[in-house]
Amino acid sequence: MGECAICHARSDQITDALSLCAACILADTPRARAQAAGAHARARGRFQLPMRPPRARQGVRCQRCINVCSIEARQVGYCGVRRNDDDRITGGDAQSAAVQWYHDPLPTNCVADWVCPASGPAGYPDFTDTAGPEHGYSNLAVFYEACSFDCLFCQNWQFKEHSIDGPRHSAMKLSAEVTPTTRCICFFGGDPSCQIEHALSAARLARRERKGRLLRICWETNGSVSRSALKEMVELSVESGGCIKFDLKAWDSSLHHALCGVTNRRTVRNFAYLSRWISRRPDPPLLIASTLLVPGYVEAEQVSQIAAFIAQLNPDIPYALLAFHPAFEMSDLPTTSHRQATDCLAAAKSAGLTRVRLGNVHLLT
Repeated sequence: MGECAICHARSDQITDALSLCAACILADTPRARAQAAGAHARARGRFQLPMRPPRARQGVRCQRCINVCSIEARQVGYCGVRRNDDDRITGGDAQSAAVQWYHDPLPTNCVADWVCPASGPAGYPDFTDTAGPEHGYSNLAVFYEACSFDCLFCQNWQFKEHSIDGPRHSAMKLSAEVTPTTRCICFFGGDPSCQIEHALSAARLARRERKGRLLRICWETNGSVSRSALKEMVELSVESGGCIKFDLKAWDSSLHHALCGVTNRRTVRNFAYLSRWISRRPDPPLLIASTLLVPGYVEAEQVSQIAAFIAQLNPDIPYALLAFHPAFEMSDLPTTSHRQATDCLAAAKSAGLTRVRLGNVHLLT
């Protein structure tokens, strides 16, 4: 049973990591902001990651994500992989990235599996040669071990142990992992934004060396990458039949900052930008959104506002609502309940979206 440090409300849906209820976070007072900042400082200190995006006056600026770190000599950026070496930014380029990968049999448990060529008729016959699931083929799942956000509920938080000092691999080595049965490559993490040069280089190499065969390029991201890199990402996905999956974590800026440590301004702008590309290749869906339903924090009101934003851009954009599993700093919360999931599903549909689904339903309580 957690307690809010401001209003002293008690609930099993108030995490000890924040000691803040959603109402006090949304009030956006200096005290609430300081309380949330302390939570992120403690979480990041475990992994020797910078407490906040560096702003060194004599530093070198990195412009790959929303944080726009100014990094002093021999130090790392907020993500832990971008570094100032001899007054130039290194880390995450084509020669070296903190990344791991594995081959995942298709159809796979993907945010977009319900609208993907690997699982059904979407994109047939241009981007798949089967009208049903692509049995016997695989996805090359590429996990980048760094992130531009600091989500206290991160489902894959173990990557933080490798961001600064973990193994590094080249884009060429990654590209060589594509086999004759690889039908798609999905770049996720963490987040690919911090090491986007590496991801783009690997994707281009893989496509060029296997010209003329089916090989879709997909991305799962928090949407914080620079606009120039995002344009290159979407161009690869459009031509290959892949998709870009945006994790829209919360709508209100104060809540997003408290949960994720970073603003969602660029995420929202980049999502709107990508919506303008949908008409260039409507099938299979190019842009997919998802939201993790965090009990006590990301509930029907947040989902309603996110869904209204998506519907205003294009009501046919697929939207997946994902059940929450207690993890990382928020392991004291319950899993998403059937009632919360049902309320959020109704809110998304009421906002005007035509394609909404619940994911991870086996977690619902």
